[in-house]
Amino acid sequence: MEFNLQPQKADATVVKGEGGGYYAWASITPDVVGAEIGAGIFVLHPRGFALPHYGDTRKIGYVIEGTCTMGIISPNSKEEKIVVLNKGDAVPVESGAISWWFNGGDSDVSVIFLGESSESYTPGQFDYYFLTGAMALLRGFSTEFISKMYDLNADQSKELLEKQTNTLVIKIDKGIEMPRISNCKREEYVINLDEDSPLVDRIGLSPKLVRLEPESALDAYYSTAHQVIYVVKGGGKVQIVGLNGARMVDEVVEEGQVIVVPKFFVVAMIASHQGLELFSVSTSPRPTSKSLAGNGSAYKSLSSSILEIALNVPAELVERLKFEECKSG
Repeated sequence: MEFNLQPQKADATVVKGEGGGYYAWASITPDVVGAEIGAGIFVLHPRGFALPHYGDTRKIGYVIEGTCTMGIISPNSKEEKIVVLNKGDAVPVESGAISWWFNGGDSDVSVIFLGESSESYTPGQFDYYFLTGAMALLRGFSTEFISKMYDLNADQSKELLEKQTNTLVIKIDKGIEMPRISNCKREEYVINLDEDSPLVDRIGLSPKLVRLEPESALDAYYSTAHQVIYVVKGGGKVQIVGLNGARMVDEVVEEGQVIVVPKFFVVAMIASHQGLELFSVSTSPRPTSKSLAGNGSAYKSLSSSILEIALNVPAELVERLKFEECKSG
């Protein structure tokens, strides 16, 4: 079985315009883990507005830079909730949830979306359905149907369908007022990355933020869920080991790249002199993981006699291994 797990940057421009753009990882693992994961990134320029849309995937958005306003209507709700999102916020977006995004600031906003795409029509991608714009769903209906559904005349139906000619992201004139204040509790829509959050059970995914000091290491570990990792800042080296102890990845990583780690594969990283900041999403709300180094590693847990036999090394080396494990943990 062959795997392409090489770290990569977004390789597809879905849409790009005056208001910003949306970029995807078009070659992200449909042949690696059954198309169960996907990634995409929004970049909204000042006054940039992402038109209302919904998707067929479960994902978590992480604000890499800037401050923006998000409007969202959950699949089972009739109310629009408005949330102000800041740099470092993580927000779950359910499959079928309608959302819009607006940058009312003076600098760019970037939001990385990582999630699960097994129900997507496009393997390894997030498919979107638009309520407005050049690819709006309503454009697929005839004016006869539109007139009946919304009680409009033919001219009004035509205007409703054709007035907005842009796709996904537009730039709004300064004279137009947009919502700027949250109308709900942040904890109902923003995941606290430092604490256990009930939102992970609702979305069925688990986010994590990891910061490594310069030249420090993320000890080798495996997880019971697939992981998709975005390099937020800095750089370093990554190694991933898979079936039969085969080294699948041995690469330098840098800001803007996505790394895929299939479940039960072992991953370790070493930060560069710049340090390394990672945002990851697992395809389970509460995955379990096991370290192979550090204080909680399997080697420390195993008894010394078992390790001597299994590793075929002297007792002194085993004790050193367990002692070093304890110190590094």
